[in-house]
Amino acid sequence: MEATTEQSSHYNNLEKMSVGELLQNINNEDKTVPLAVEKALPQIEALVKGVAERMRNGGRLFYIGAGTSGRLGVVDASECPPTYGVPFDMVIGIIAGGNGAIRKAVEFAEDDAEQAWQDMLAYNITAKDVVVGIAASGRTPYVIGGLKTANTNGCLTGCIVCNSGSPVAAEAQYPVEVITGPEFVTGSTRMKAGTAQKLVLNMLTTSVMIQLGHVKGNKMVDMQLSNYKLIDRGTRMVMSETGLDEATAANLLKTHGSVRKAVEAAGR
Repeated sequence: MEATTEQSSHYNNLEKMSVGELLQNINNEDKTVPLAVEKALPQIEALVKGVAERMRNGGRLFYIGAGTSGRLGVVDASECPPTYGVPFDMVIGIIAGGNGAIRKAVEFAEDDAEQAWQDMLAYNITAKDVVVGIAASGRTPYVIGGLKTANTNGCLTGCIVCNSGSPVAAEAQYPVEVITGPEFVTGSTRMKAGTAQKLVLNMLTTSVMIQLGHVKGNKMVDMQLSNYKLIDRGTRMVMSETGLDEATAANLLKTHGSVRKAVEAAGR
């Protein structure tokens, strides 16, 4: 495979650039990312449909990755319960090296091809579940091994990579290849590749959660009311859906604990 993510930057002598030049050139590169994602929309659509079908039937979504890719999976998974009110273990992000690797790199953790499956076994993974490997390079042994074993155990598998024809994509039933090309700082895939992965993850879980009924109109009707900002947002959502005044909407929300239940209780 040709690892375009590792090719030399289109720019040189970065240390001689002014701050303004650095920012403009980084921004120029960043502008190419949504276009790269657009080219992968058919692959993303196929993955979304596969994930939604499994989750309708009681399956869960696992992300596996190392370094930046692993952290992005953990972030996306952790944001699903407060945003959509789903159980904390419905979307699970696993990073090579364990939770400590979220803050501090764990040497050689990504090179263990057997560990990802062991990490998923701790969550009692079954054939009903989905495993999505996230790896900018598409060559991470931790992800390759995890997908390979997931396949043999009947899981649905997908991936998000930023090179074409990678070993990770070869193991995924639903590969998503977003070709972002060389980074501004050569090989620094936390930049364009990381941005692309984040965009795809947003699209994946947002689309799946909408398919599963956790959005009404354009509102997060099942969101957790975990702070005053969200309670205020929820109150305004109830007002919008029902036409009730603020005090009545706030009381309904407090009584029933979610926007969906408050709206249902109002008979709207």
